[in-house]
Amino acid sequence: MNIPITKPLLGLEEERAVSQVIQSGWLVQGPKVVEFERTVADYVGVQHAVAVSSCTTALHLALILCGIGLGDEVIVPSFTFIATANVVRHTGATPVFVDIDPCTYNLHPEGIEAAITPRTKAIMPVHQIGLAADIDRINVVARQHDLVVIEDAAPAIGAMYKGKRVGDLGNPTCFSFHPRKVITSGEGGMILTNDENLAERARLLRAHGMSLSDLARHQAKNVVIEEYHDIGYNYRMSDLHAAVGIEQMKKLNFILTRRKAIAEQYDAALSDYNEVLQRQPGNAPLFVERGQIFQQLGDSESAKSGGALGLPPPRSVSASRQFVSRTPKFSSIISERSQPGVIATAVPPWGPSSWPCENARRFTLCLTRS
Repeated sequence: MNIPITKPLLGLEEERAVSQVIQSGWLVQGPKVVEFERTVADYVGVQHAVAVSSCTTALHLALILCGIGLGDEVIVPSFTFIATANVVRHTGATPVFVDIDPCTYNLHPEGIEAAITPRTKAIMPVHQIGLAADIDRINVVARQHDLVVIEDAAPAIGAMYKGKRVGDLGNPTCFSFHPRKVITSGEGGMILTNDENLAERARLLRAHGMSLSDLARHQAKNVVIEEYHDIGYNYRMSDLHAAVGIEQMKKLNFILTRRKAIAEQYDAALSDYNEVLQRQPGNAPLFVERGQIFQQLGDSESAKSGGALGLPPPRSVSASRQFVSRTPKFSSIISERSQPGVIATAVPPWGPSSWPCENARRFTLCLTRS
């Protein structure tokens, strides 16, 4: 039985939506992007959403718009996907790695103070695999030191924090719509904010700093010549991608419910094993402390049958070659210990109900062998 780690829940709805965009003749950023932005903003509960080409470009724009640049420092978790640190470097700033909370794998608020220097300008927590970071405590530290907070919520659309949706916690927040995330637009990202000025600046900079969008010029009754007052980027989302995203938003509640049910099946199946670190209540992510399990996967029944037990989640970025000798690091013991010892389990929202049980059986086989 081949069990995928994840796979987008796509169907005829997305196919028809893309076909309609093609038939319309308008493929680039246009009315579908606007509709997708409004749909996500309304769902999260914020005033503005700005669609871009990826979460990486969303994070980069958010940093630029918050004034982060050459010589600055940005505090990031040492255990995350490498894009979190890369975008800081793209601005000319330096990522400063702070260790994680061993219970959540998110940036540990207690480690932030020691990492703050006169050059620190921002904190960029990650909502790891959809589990919300402790934003209240992070915001307190940020206010005390006059720092900006930018939330990397790449895998966290639909996640909740103290009764509010991630994206509506008071800071610029960036989502990803990569196919491995909760929902997908094929590729894409989005900045969520209640700051009208930041949203307007983001819309300008994502399209070369152009004073008018392609659609506005196309709809104008007279010839309109755009102006360029800023050095911008080509970070636009196309209507083809947005059309997929709109249909995916209609399925989001089902996907979240299904992922939660799958996580509960894993919890029940693996509850007798001390090697398993249980997920936080109400959240779908599940981490398993691997010990020697990872070394055995190549010889396991699962590997031979083509089924995936799980995959390594975000890495200890502070130990990556491109950062290890160039950036400050403040005690990443937990991150580095977690690097060889954690996997994330498969949670595809579709497929036979037997998948989680079968995958858990394969886990227990490896756990028994270890």
